[in-house]
Amino acid sequence: MNIGIYPGSFDPITYGHLDIITRSAKLFDKLIVAVLSNPQKQPLFTVEERLEMIKESVKDIKNIEVDSFSGLLVDFARLKQAKVIVKGLRAVSDFEYELQMALMNNKLDGEIETIFIMTSSKYSYLSSSIVKEVSRFGGCIKGLVPPIVEKQLKQKFARVN
Repeated sequence: MNIGIYPGSFDPITYGHLDIITRSAKLFDKLIVAVLSNPQKQPLFTVEERLEMIKESVKDIKNIEVDSFSGLLVDFARLKQAKVIVKGLRAVSDFEYELQMALMNNKLDGEIETIFIMTSSKYSYLSSSIVKEVSRFGGCIKGLVPPIVEKQLKQKFARVN
């Protein structure tokens, strides 16, 4: 089975992420959307909340598995028997960091490849950070995130404010 992994923090998932997921799912028998649990970061949403939002957002794509991991991505890839890591790129600025990560992952396990997929131009400016910032101050995020994310962000910031 041809298995790919699309890792990220997805805090929260955006239509930019979904663009990469939808296009990547066509390349694999199974695509695992893997939420990174990183104790170094302070995410807005818990891993469980992010998993729930992703599952709801990809429910119509049949070959998607949604999971979480901590530690090294290559260890998770081996565990899942995945041979390809998918990374989405918005701009040249993303490439430098992602290239470093791809080279390190390749050093750790030369059997696992990384492929880069450019996001569609209509999402090239979009990031989870921007969505959270706009939502925090009451701006409209319709069309940037799935409805479940929009709802969760409104609830989260209603509690904060």
